[in-house]
Amino acid sequence: MPRGFSDNDGFVGAVGHSSAVVGFDRTPGGPPVAVRRVPGGFEAAAGRTHAHDFLVVFYAHRADGRIVLDGGTWTVSDGDVFVIAPGQMVSFLSPHDRIVEDGWVAYFPADVIRPADAYPSWRAHPLLFPFARGEDRAQRLRVPPAERTTWYERFATLDAELRARRDGYREAALAHLTLLLVAVSRLTTDVPGALRAGDEPLLAAVFDLVERRFHEPVSLAAIAAELSLTPGHLTTVVRRKTGRTVQQWLTQRRMQQARRLLADTDLTVAAISRRVGYPDVSYFIRRFRADHDMTPAQWRAAG
Repeated sequence: MPRGFSDNDGFVGAVGHSSAVVGFDRTPGGPPVAVRRVPGGFEAAAGRTHAHDFLVVFYAHRADGRIVLDGGTWTVSDGDVFVIAPGQMVSFLSPHDRIVEDGWVAYFPADVIRPADAYPSWRAHPLLFPFARGEDRAQRLRVPPAERTTWYERFATLDAELRARRDGYREAALAHLTLLLVAVSRLTTDVPGALRAGDEPLLAAVFDLVERRFHEPVSLAAIAAELSLTPGHLTTVVRRKTGRTVQQWLTQRRMQQARRLLADTDLTVAAISRRVGYPDVSYFIRRFRADHDMTPAQWRAAG
């Protein structure tokens, strides 16, 4: 029979002879996120398989070895980031301290980053989409050499905040976690390329079209026609695989560009509206307010 275990760093679960299911320790008043230094604050025996019920960001600052994720063997090198979804099976082919010389692991339950009722599931949250894509295939991302010191410091700052536990540390920890997830999302900007590598040609084609045509008043019907699919079938497939519809992804890309133009240019709101595919500026303003709780002009003024 499995036996329970727990420790002081947020893990609880059940252990068998060669595998474990690890859960996040949700004690009242406990921190919403946990972080560990690798290898110093992390123990994982070679050959032992485990899974989590939470989300994991594993950053290998200096590493040379291999790990197994869901039966696939992956090399671990300097600057690698792995995003691991709940339920994925993880094991080490050799003791962890022989694989990772220096690195960090941050882990957290999905609901701490998802505002209540804002999204139908954590998989639909834009900052958690990298983990949702990883449910069917593990994801290894690469941090450019020039950014690795900054990545290391992100984890170290979060760790220091959690250790000090000063007033407001929970809010500060969530802010640091959000910045970390933004950094992860920026590593996945080549969505079509990543999807092709993961054998998702249809999704890759959808994101290609969104990127090429978001500045036009393109419709779902036009995108579906270009892919030789019906709008209903395309919507069903994309929602099932990503948690969001084509229209939602198109709107997100348009809003992303609108925010950039509002912050970085002096273009009028009407000009920005046209540049992001909304000929009707009144509709653009309503759409922007629905997503941001303020008008484009208020967004610009607040920045």
